[in-house]
Amino acid sequence: MRRERFPSDDPREWLNRAHSNLTRAQADSRRDGVYLEDLCFDAQQAAEKATKAILLRRGIQFPYTQDLGRLFTLVEQSGQPVPEEVNAAETLTDYAGITRYPAVLEPVTHEGYIRAVELATTVVHWAEGIIGYPPPGGH
Repeated sequence: MRRERFPSDDPREWLNRAHSNLTRAQADSRRDGVYLEDLCFDAQQAAEKATKAILLRRGIQFPYTQDLGRLFTLVEQSGQPVPEEVNAAETLTDYAGITRYPAVLEPVTHEGYIRAVELATTVVHWAEGIIGYPPPGGH
């Protein structure tokens, strides 16, 4: 589904990008040659961009960081509560760094991948509820 494009300072465009990352994270897990670490990075990006959409909506200038814990703190400091199930997505921050590159870390398991997508989906849906976009039926 094609989404309407918005200016870069519009929270809806940040949600569009979050949806793009989430769709990629969900789409390719069974394809040959796709690393689960890369899909988990897309899950992290979805959560990050959705959270930044909330900060934009609230008029908060955010740092260009991938640290979800820091971003959730900024959301809370702006007066918007962050539910416990959303805060759990802070663990996705690990996928923004070292897991994107060949390293000595253990490969991501399928269960870890599924959990990453679930966490990212939770954050994206939370942001949609705050921003009111996409409209009902717009998924």
